Amino acid sequence: MLNKYARAFFTRVLTPFAAFLLRRGVSPDAVTLIGTAGVVAGALVFFPRGEFFWGTITITLFVFSDLVDGNMARQAGVSSRWGAFLDSTLDRVADAAIFGGLALWYAGGGNHDVLCAVSIFCLASGQVVSYTKARGESIGLPVAVNGLIERAERLVITLVAAGLSGLQTFGVPSWIGALLPIALWVVAAGSLVTLIQRVVTVRREAAEADAAAAEGGVV
Repeated sequence: MLNKYARAFFTRVLTPFAAFLLRRGVSPDAVTLIGTAGVVAGALVFFPRGEFFWGTITITLFVFSDLVDGNMARQAGVSSRWGAFLDSTLDRVADAAIFGGLALWYAGGGNHDVLCAVSIFCLASGQVVSYTKARGESIGLPVAVNGLIERAERLVITLVAAGLSGLQTFGVPSWIGALLPIALWVVAAGSLVTLIQRVVTVRREAAEADAAAAEGGVV
């Protein structure tokens, strides 16, 4: 739901900026690559050191490239399978960097093995959730379900909590640091539910498709 409505809103807001980049000769692929590099740098430079506020600010500035590049491609009339593939692939890289950076913090200075494991689970489950839809569609199934927590929800929940937790650096009471662990547990649970929803949907759709093919063969 968040992905549907937030994407539509920010697409309208960022359209003038996308047009500006096109006039300057910037390509959509370049924006995709720069945006991913910025997210990865923000996550892997700041998060492992516990600098959640500045890490979140950096990531947020670059994560909007995911909306800008597609907008640019549509305006320029150059939308392509390659662009869609590159965008989707680098989204996975960016997500891995974010949760990997958090896992590194909890494995090191954060000193919390359970939260390190939860961060790794968020990383892995997010990848698998995306894979289930892509794989289901590749074998001709509609995969007509989004699920409880998609990529947009995973990022918003995690980054908002991380950014707020980082305010401890500016003298905000330490209790605010509890928001990030809570967010990670929410994302982990939501991702598991979403994975189950998609697997069940693909199993049902596959059974229906196989039954329809069998009936067609009999006829």
